[in-house]
Amino acid sequence: MFQAKRLVPVILIMVAAMLSSCGINNIPRFDEAVNASWSEVQSQYKRRADLIPNLIETVKGFAAQEKDVLLEVVEARSRVSQMNVSPEILTDPAAFEQFQQNQGALSGALSRLLVVVEQYPDLKSNENFLKLQDQLEGTENRISVARRDYIQAVQRYNTELRTIPGRWWRQFMYAESTRKELFKADADEMEDIKVDFTKTE
Repeated sequence: MFQAKRLVPVILIMVAAMLSSCGINNIPRFDEAVNASWSEVQSQYKRRADLIPNLIETVKGFAAQEKDVLLEVVEARSRVSQMNVSPEILTDPAAFEQFQQNQGALSGALSRLLVVVEQYPDLKSNENFLKLQDQLEGTENRISVARRDYIQAVQRYNTELRTIPGRWWRQFMYAESTRKELFKADADEMEDIKVDFTKTE
């Protein structure tokens, strides 16, 4: 009887070791990795949104007549800021697509603003604008990296849900786990770049 009592902890340790090596914890671990990656995506998008008011004010000082472009950026930022980004967005295709569209609209508006800036040499050489432009460029790079990391985390998580033994563990222990949404290429990114090499006299 005494020996049987001593064997119970050993058996429990062996069972725990076997379970941990068979992927029982993969789904929650991969889910946490997705959530952490998503937080980084949101953080970088917020960083970009926070830069925009200063950028608008700087551009306004030199190019007040570009009201349409400035308004487009302000409205796009407003749509991004007003979105309710709950944790459920990752499993809701429509909400995720809306999030991506709003962020894509803001990216497009900022790109158009920076093209307009090319027409204003004084603005292009303004120290404050150059600093903001550098920060914005750095943030766009961080957004790209954060999105890439998120996509990789989601791919790993979604694959675990669809393959064995993850499918089994999901069925028996993690029934609430559902696939997460991935970013899709923006329409602007998919368009062919048209270059006209014909000479005009």
